Amino acid sequence: MPLRWDQLHLSPIAWDFGFFQLRWYSLAYLAGIMIGYWHLSRMIRQPGAPMAQRHADDLFFYATLGIILGGRLGYATFYAPELWAHPSELVKLWEGGMSFHGGLIGTVLAIAFVCWRNGLSFIRVCDYIAPCAPIGLFFGRCANFVNGELWGRVTTADVPWAMIFPGAGPNPRHPSQLYEALLEGVILATVLITLFWKTRARWRPGLLMGTFATGYALSRFIVEFYREPDAQLEEFALRTGLSMGQWLTLPMLAIGLTLLIRALARPPLGTVTPSPAD
Repeated sequence: MPLRWDQLHLSPIAWDFGFFQLRWYSLAYLAGIMIGYWHLSRMIRQPGAPMAQRHADDLFFYATLGIILGGRLGYATFYAPELWAHPSELVKLWEGGMSFHGGLIGTVLAIAFVCWRNGLSFIRVCDYIAPCAPIGLFFGRCANFVNGELWGRVTTADVPWAMIFPGAGPNPRHPSQLYEALLEGVILATVLITLFWKTRARWRPGLLMGTFATGYALSRFIVEFYREPDAQLEEFALRTGLSMGQWLTLPMLAIGLTLLIRALARPPLGTVTPSPAD
């Protein structure tokens, strides 16, 4: 028999105070942002950091705004355009509906603003943000699973971890939220954190940022084959052959590969290339 989500006794609500409900999804965002900020503060204490602690503090504030506003507006733009006709619905974040790609755009704009205001290197600052991003992705995907949302496509009971989700019919499905938590969160974080702390990757501008963009794009593209498309976009996926999530990852993949090639083709910072006369 396949597993059943409701037998796990999970609830989207972490604590119910009667007058206020604290949801796991909100805690996931908070945990991702706070742990990411803590890790960034450790990273910039290492030699060659492109910013000071005061810049990290500014990034913490503006990136949080970028994640929330960009994520919500991106969801309305890419997945639920009808929300634009009802602006009051846009502010109902507690009802769910956030887009990673929208949050990414918002975060990039926040980083660009802080870099412009303080005269920092945009690429190098992004390199330091990149290892922190998968931490938030991991918690976010785990919260999706706890909420019993964004389930995967129908599969057979032969898959040992196939699961029946409430509201998704009687057929077992892939727990694609956990696939994403593993690929976009655990594995990508392990790769990026190892590159930062165990290699000289941070001395190659664009390498960590390119690794994140490429790694996320490939992970998301693969998982989308196991993830059920949003109901309002099923026809779009059938018509184009790819889901909206897959189409949105293609530009990200192109940017990531470009950054990787550029970073590896140039000498690391601090490397002096001797002149022909020498």
